[in-house]
Amino acid sequence: MWLQSNIGELAAFGTAIFWTITALAFESASLKVGSLSVNIIRLCIGFIFISIFTFFSRGLLFPTDANSMQWLWLSLSGLIGFVLGDLFLFKSYTLIGSRFAMLIMTLVPPLTAIQGRLFLNETLNGFHILGMSLTLAGIALAILQRDALTNGFTFKLSVKGTLFAFAGALGQSGGLILSKIGMSNNYNPFAATQIRIITGIIGFVILITVLKRWKGVFTSLSNGKAMTRIGLGSFFGPFLGVSFSLIAVQYTQTGIASTIMAIVPILIIPPSIFIFKQKITVWESIGAFISVAGVALFFIF
Repeated sequence: MWLQSNIGELAAFGTAIFWTITALAFESASLKVGSLSVNIIRLCIGFIFISIFTFFSRGLLFPTDANSMQWLWLSLSGLIGFVLGDLFLFKSYTLIGSRFAMLIMTLVPPLTAIQGRLFLNETLNGFHILGMSLTLAGIALAILQRDALTNGFTFKLSVKGTLFAFAGALGQSGGLILSKIGMSNNYNPFAATQIRIITGIIGFVILITVLKRWKGVFTSLSNGKAMTRIGLGSFFGPFLGVSFSLIAVQYTQTGIASTIMAIVPILIIPPSIFIFKQKITVWESIGAFISVAGVALFFIF
């Protein structure tokens, strides 16, 4: 009974775990071949993974069973979430730094909750609001403390960069809302992910063509170490991660799902300790504890 009533929350937590693996893999790959190449290659590989899965699980290689409205909403979700959202976010990194951008990205859950209320008539109770507040406060504390160890507390104040990061947050939250609308009548979340990836690939093909970056993309394909990491990230990101995020919004409120999925900075702490041998401060530990307590409220109430 508990398991059935918390499918959405469990899927969201699984998404956060998958995205943690993806973040580590893509960060390493981006340093080697650039983020633009990583974005287009990860979507293509992810599409192969998910197409094989849907062929054996649904008997359909492509989402030919989706109706026109599902194609419309899910395509918009892919364009806004995969292309525009990520494009603005990555650009904000160069203008205001990753720490400030990540702090602004903690606005994704409340933005998603607001849009969920406006467009899906979703409401959060008092315990859900408390859980969201605790989770985001813990994430913000952990992000600030981690970066303070290496860079100090100097923000790069840029109105343009801040707006880009906010646009990235709107893109991610809007992508979730549009996905839930597009999965009307309980449409298969893996097939829905296929549609989103198709749109994302088309968007990045146009972008790379306009920017004339195809040479860099093709050069990236010969980098064995980068491709290994992109392949790993594609399996846990566009394939499992995105699909589980759609399962999450299908079975629970979008604000709750986006809050649980936002705990990636907290989940990165254990590998930082055991794999990368990084020291974790008391305040980071406190931030992690606060976030976990916040997430727990979603499963209890």
